[in-house]
Amino acid sequence: MPETTTPATELASQYIAQVTGDLEANLKEQERIGAEITTLQEQLAALQHDHGVLVSMHQALGITTPPNGSAAESESAVLPSPRRKKAGPAAGEKQKARKSTATPAKKAAKKPAARKPAAKTADSPKAPEPTLVELIRRHLAEQKEPRSAAEISTALGEAHPDRGIAAKVVRVTLEGLVAKSQAERSKQGRSVFYTAPASESAAAPENEAQPKGTDN
Repeated sequence: MPETTTPATELASQYIAQVTGDLEANLKEQERIGAEITTLQEQLAALQHDHGVLVSMHQALGITTPPNGSAAESESAVLPSPRRKKAGPAAGEKQKARKSTATPAKKAAKKPAARKPAAKTADSPKAPEPTLVELIRRHLAEQKEPRSAAEISTALGEAHPDRGIAAKVVRVTLEGLVAKSQAERSKQGRSVFYTAPASESAAAPENEAQPKGTDN
């Protein structure tokens, strides 16, 4: 029994010594790395502080060009990644779409041009209105008694209100007819009267007396 327990005890003591040594070595390595980390953090903090001071000086001097180190970072941060072009419709489809949109506009533009105004029916020519001379001669031929210029102008004004016949114009026209022997003038006191020539006044009753529609 004592011979078998001795090797086991030696093996256990070796494992214990090895684990203890590894544990101490691990702790020492942790301490070393922790010290290095602390030093690096202090250096990083100092560098960050110096960087802030340099940036403020850089801006105060009005320098627009960024430092070389930050230029690449700014370009990589600012420049967008190239976009892929979306697959557009085929050329034939574009032309069809343009034709479909352009065709209604053309039709709409042609519609007003296609409409033609309806042809106006030609009005029948109106018979020319009789002149004042003709009205006066006709009026004198219809009268059986002499009439003054005022009476003639009043009668013609009532028969033709749209003509605006004035008494002075009628008097001047009557004097012109007398000068051409197309009317006769007579005086009764201070008044002047006008009649149709004897030939016209005689022809008027004959025309009125002739019956209409008689057979020969």
